[in-house]
Amino acid sequence: MAATGGQLPTRFEAKPAEAKWYRVWLERGLFRAHAPGPGEPPDPRPVFSMMIPPPNITGSLHLGHALNNTLQDLLARHHRLLGENVLWLPGTDHAGISTQVVVEKEIAKQGKTRHDLGREAFVDRVWEWKAQYGARIILQLQAIGASLDWSRERFTLDPGLSRAVREVFVRLYHEGLIYRSEYLVSWCPRCSTVLSDLESPHRPVSGKLYAIRYPIVGATGAAGGPSEIVVETTRPETLLGDTAVAVHPDDERWNGLVGRHARLPLLGREIPIVADTFVDREFGTGAVKVTPAHDPHDFECGRRLGLPSINILHPDATLNENAGPYAGLPVAEARQRVVADLEAQGLLVGQKEHAHEVPHCDRCDTLVQPLLSEQWFMRMAPLAKPAIAAVREGRVRFHPESWENTYFHWMENIRDWAISRQLWWGHRIPAWRCAACGEWTVTVDDPERCAHCGRAELTQESDVLDTWFSSALWPFSTLGWPDDTPEQRTFYPTSVLSTAFDIIFFWVARMIMMGLHFKGDVPFRDVYIHPLVRDEKGRKMSKSKGIGVDPLDVMEIYGTDAMRWTLTSLAAQGRDIRFGMNVMEGGRAFVTKLWNAARFTLMNLNDYAPAPGAPAAGSLYDRWIRTRLDAALRESHAAVDAFKFNDAASALYRFVWGELCDWYIELAKQTLQGDQADEKTATQRTLVDVLSGALVALHPVMPFVTEEILSALPTGDDRLAIERGYPAPGPALSADDSREMDALLEVVTRVRQVRGELGLPPSTRVQLVFPTAARPFVDRHLAGLRALAGAGEVRFEDGPPPPLASVTQAGGFAVRVELGDPALLADELKRLEKVLKTLEKDLAMAAKKLDNPDFLARAKEEVVEAEREKHARLTGEERDVREREARLRKLLGSGA
Repeated sequence: MAATGGQLPTRFEAKPAEAKWYRVWLERGLFRAHAPGPGEPPDPRPVFSMMIPPPNITGSLHLGHALNNTLQDLLARHHRLLGENVLWLPGTDHAGISTQVVVEKEIAKQGKTRHDLGREAFVDRVWEWKAQYGARIILQLQAIGASLDWSRERFTLDPGLSRAVREVFVRLYHEGLIYRSEYLVSWCPRCSTVLSDLESPHRPVSGKLYAIRYPIVGATGAAGGPSEIVVETTRPETLLGDTAVAVHPDDERWNGLVGRHARLPLLGREIPIVADTFVDREFGTGAVKVTPAHDPHDFECGRRLGLPSINILHPDATLNENAGPYAGLPVAEARQRVVADLEAQGLLVGQKEHAHEVPHCDRCDTLVQPLLSEQWFMRMAPLAKPAIAAVREGRVRFHPESWENTYFHWMENIRDWAISRQLWWGHRIPAWRCAACGEWTVTVDDPERCAHCGRAELTQESDVLDTWFSSALWPFSTLGWPDDTPEQRTFYPTSVLSTAFDIIFFWVARMIMMGLHFKGDVPFRDVYIHPLVRDEKGRKMSKSKGIGVDPLDVMEIYGTDAMRWTLTSLAAQGRDIRFGMNVMEGGRAFVTKLWNAARFTLMNLNDYAPAPGAPAAGSLYDRWIRTRLDAALRESHAAVDAFKFNDAASALYRFVWGELCDWYIELAKQTLQGDQADEKTATQRTLVDVLSGALVALHPVMPFVTEEILSALPTGDDRLAIERGYPAPGPALSADDSREMDALLEVVTRVRQVRGELGLPPSTRVQLVFPTAARPFVDRHLAGLRALAGAGEVRFEDGPPPPLASVTQAGGFAVRVELGDPALLADELKRLEKVLKTLEKDLAMAAKKLDNPDFLARAKEEVVEAEREKHARLTGEERDVREREARLRKLLGSGA
């Protein structure tokens, strides 16, 4: 429900408030940034700009997206409240391989392939997918409360971005940084495209290691030297493409064989025995087969030694005509046939189990094949050098700083990038081959004739560019590059990039390289690497494995503000987030606390009218709470500037829950219920000012509930929370006032500690005894002591304390806490004795389970872990109860 007539309902209804306020923000254009056009005066405001990491259009957002976009929205709203010109630009990524795979699976349900549809019809089908799922992502972002400038939404296949991609490709080609060459690439037979190393992670497999005899040509054996050389391999079928056997040049075992030839098993071809330092002398026999067309190390060896490369594979991972009698067989079947034939011919020395790691496609999990292929490549070393310097010199800063090491490791070991992909969905490479002369014409606009021979027999390259090629241009292609636009002049370079660690090289590094090369400046000043969201057991969330949480489900149950607050408060630098629904309870409780504080305030404003001008000085408590808000804002802002979002949330939480609600509101009740009109008005003004200031401070994290409450407060300001600035700091508290408040808070805190140690319920009143020197202090704060410390009688005595008293030092005084009635302590002791018996019984049962080998062996992992957690919890509870019991026995014993 919305706030009506300056009052709030008993509880905050999240869904209607979220829908209402997001609609209002959009209608008022409050997310729009300003880029002054020609003839317009410059915007005097400081600029803060940020590009959203564009989500792939392959599906819905997950909780990791919710975290990242919450933190980005926090930054955007924070900088708006600082009075800055903020651009947070939205968009989505076409995600070439991922999207094509998903759509191919969809049409496969109809018994068709993309080839049945043809390229044009298939691409049309993918655009239909984009329209459906791209729209869903936008709705999810809006549900999270993302204050993106929707008037500038971009898609990586938009015409403007496509033009930028073409321009970059053409320029790099004519600069000699893009070239076409035959090279060994990682090939996915299922996706039918080349993959980068990062797109083909290695995964453990259980395989076999085969030892194979290679006969030496012309060897007579015995005195004439060895008649064979034995190599070991996990892929025996690739011997069909062998063009050499290699040994280490310093391996004396094989010195006499270098320069001679071996006979290739099964096919009988003669191949040379060569020496190269890439051979590991400790592996197997120290001799290895060399297959340049199907192993990256062998490929480099073949280049060094001028060996031929024989490709034995079709793109679908079946063997081709170079495999002789094995042509047409899939790799797995060819391996079985080759091993059987080697054994039949006496060429298989043996085989043994061998666990190793091999690359798999990270999209479809298909075994990746090294394949010799002609591809388009980008030379990376010339681009990497200035990008490395930009980080070393601090022009780009990583948060946490430790991620710079990951960046440097990748960049200093960079290899040329295979940028072409054998797909239909994506940016088609702007290169045309001439059938007459065979040369390539590379140009931004579609050419009519060959640039080399002038003939019109041109065919465009069918390959598309790697998705990350267009994504690397995102910070400036979205702003209208290559045109000189007001947006570029205003918002480039951007301020912050918030992203995940696993795309530092995929995306972050490439954006830095492209920004420096084409814009002459880095694309962003700060890179924030957000935590990874895991489930309660520490597992990385995965929808395919059934491990994951949909943010929409969380928001449906707890509300968006509670989810945003929880994620922000858990976002500690360098630490992953373990997320279970139970952690949301704290977020929901904080929303409720804020709501109830607002309701209390409104219920005590019946005769209040906001007055213009600065507030009256007010009581010590009024002045103190204002300075505490100022301190919380300073601490929170410093934490946001350092990208320590959990610390920023913690500073505001401590202020609202502790200082405002637990301290000031309790102290203010005495004045609000009193009959001193001026004091009451000052307290009302303070309540309104401080609560509204806290709401503005919390708005970047909890935008909906803060907007809802602020709309009901009589602040004399009709602006929305999103339109206001942070409250200006007020006068500092004097040294004497600070000492006075510190003393009061310390006394109350110490008395509360005593009450907690004794297990006293809130309704139990304790007697406080102060030395006579404390009388002026106590007289000034008597009502507060009774309200905050649960004090009943307050006396002044000097001398030793009575037996049934607990003495604590606080505020410079020795404060005695007396209970008066020993029966209270005796009753509490009896209760604790019963609790201990129950705990001892539960602990014994838990320990018995954990000591049982059958239970540990047969129970599910999560059941065992739950039992361990239960045992640890019960142990802690037992320790606490025993300590309280001991204190009570000591106190009762001293009074006996």
